[in-house]
This record gives sequence, structure tokens and C-alpha cells, in this order.
Amino acid sequence: MVDALTYYVDLMNWLFEGRKLVEIYARGQMGVLKEAGHEVQDICYAVLTYDDGAVVNLGVSYALPEKYPALQSIVIDNRGGAGGIIGMDAVAKSPPDGYTLLLAHSGITYMPGLYRTLPFDPEKDFEPVITAVTGLYVLAVSNDAPFKTIAEMVAYAKANPSKLSYGSAGIGSTLHLGTEFLKRAAGINIIHVPYKGAAQATTDLVGGQIQVMIGPAVAILPLAQSGKVRALAVTSLKRSPLAPDLPTVAESVHGFEVSGWYGLAAPAGTPKPIVAKLNAEANRALKSPELIEQFRIQGYEPLGGTPDDMKMQIKTDVAQWTRIIRDAAIEPQ
Repeated sequence: MVDALTYYVDLMNWLFEGRKLVEIYARGQMGVLKEAGHEVQDICYAVLTYDDGAVVNLGVSYALPEKYPALQSIVIDNRGGAGGIIGMDAVAKSPPDGYTLLLAHSGITYMPGLYRTLPFDPEKDFEPVITAVTGLYVLAVSNDAPFKTIAEMVAYAKANPSKLSYGSAGIGSTLHLGTEFLKRAAGINIIHVPYKGAAQATTDLVGGQIQVMIGPAVAILPLAQSGKVRALAVTSLKRSPLAPDLPTVAESVHGFEVSGWYGLAAPAGTPKPIVAKLNAEANRALKSPELIEQFRIQGYEPLGGTPDDMKMQIKTDVAQWTRIIRDAAIEPQ
């Protein structure tokens, strides 16, 4: 007999180990697993997320129904809209029975500062499971920028206030808030140019219409390697194996760090034994050399850790980003 926890752990193993890299598709209505004539509650574990990017695509597999033929379907519910609020709220309000997880992103910690009201509390309405990976960002400048290091850029910006401009993926994005953080940490003033997405901002960085941008390593590093932009530093606290020759911004600007992360969270009140087991299995999967290689191709570094680590990460990030949003005079929606 397959118990619910064993099935759940296997699903998460497939989610993290990425044995088949596939796109996310809904697979019909939620099924009912019957064991020895006993009807069990719906056991089609929906991982609700507001992001359909590479981290998700690395994990979802069609192999589970082969292992559990009694299961009628699997549903991966990718709920976009309202900056992810719809999907997050759906998970927050799901029964805390261990059958629903949120693929959480660090953007959840910006929300208390960006919105006057939220239908959920990022710190109280979720049960952290694990902070799985961190995404690397790179600070890059246009080739015609008159500086080649972070220290030179800061000195130039101080001598020429409001002369430089930086691009972002839009107001409230990581690229926006991260650069506002940099402005305050370095004591400089550069002008924000919001775009509808990171790709448009990157195009204008290459063209010289903007001079500065913090962008995802997976997008910025190839451009730097081909000589189209100049990469100055990574925004992580420590140097990254993804870009070993680049210094950190923090080496020149004390206290600066920006790293996006992905993790798993369940509704608040999910039983501790289930959370602990999922955490242990996810940590094990994150040590897979194959998985590490696949994540690094996408610009991510495996993290792992305990549920308490993720809880503290969320608490720290909410406080930090709320302060940065307030100091940058970004009006809550």
C-alpha cells in the first residue's frame, strides 16, 4: 500500500531531480487514489506557482503515473496574475493537509512593501519547507560607460548625480529594487528607466540607451562574454562559481547583497512530520550532480537547508525590502 507521505516524497523527488525536463501541463481533474478498495482523498498534489520558468521546468515529470497506476491524474496549477498574488493566496487558503505546495520566489517578500493590503501574510500564512536554489544577478554597464569597476562607477555617479540611468523589468521587480538598494548603500543617484521586461532593458543596455543594469546572470554573462556589455560584479555576498572572475559588489559597497531564491512552502499548519520529511528528501535531491549541473546552466546555485532557515530568510527579506521600498519612496499599490 502506498501511503500519502511516500507518494508526496516521490513527487518532490521528481520535482527536484528533473529526470525528464518537460513543460508544465495540467493533466485533467484531480484524481482519487484507491488502495485495496479504500478510497483515499484527492492525492493529486498541485504545486501552485506564479512563475513558469526554468526552475519549474527542471522538475515536473510524467513518470509518476507509471509508478502509481491507481492515480488518475496529476495537476500542476500554474496560476499567474496580480504579480503572483492569486497563486500564493490559493495555496495559503488550501487545507493544511500536506497535499498542496507553493513554488515560492523571493518576490513574495517584496509584497508587504509594494501593496497596501494583501490577502495573505508571507510570514504567517505559509509553512516553509526549503529554500532550494538561489539565482545569480550581475551588475553590467554599457560598453561606452566611462568606468570599468564598481568603485569607479560609484565615484563617477557621485561626481555626476542623475547623469547615469539604469533599466529594470518594471517597478517592484528584483532588478528595480536591487538597484534602489545599491543607490542607497553606495550613496549615489541614478535615474530609473522601467521597462515591460528584462529583455527590453537588456537590449537598451547593449545599445547604450541606459548605462547600468542589474540582470540575471543567464542573460548578462553571454552578452559580456561576447563583448556586447561590460560585467562589473555579481550581486551575491560571495563570489560565484558561475562567474569566478567577477568580484562582488559588496567588495566595494559594504552591506550590499541581492540574490533571488526559489523554495517550497505549504499552507500554515501543515503537519511538521510531513514538512520535515519533504525537507530531508529535497536536501538529498539537491546534492545530485546532475541536478546541480542543470541548475547552473540556468544560472542557479543549489542551497538547501532547514525549514527554519527558510523562515528566517523570509522574515529577514520582508524587513529589508519593506525598508528599501519605503526609503525609495515607491508608492504601494
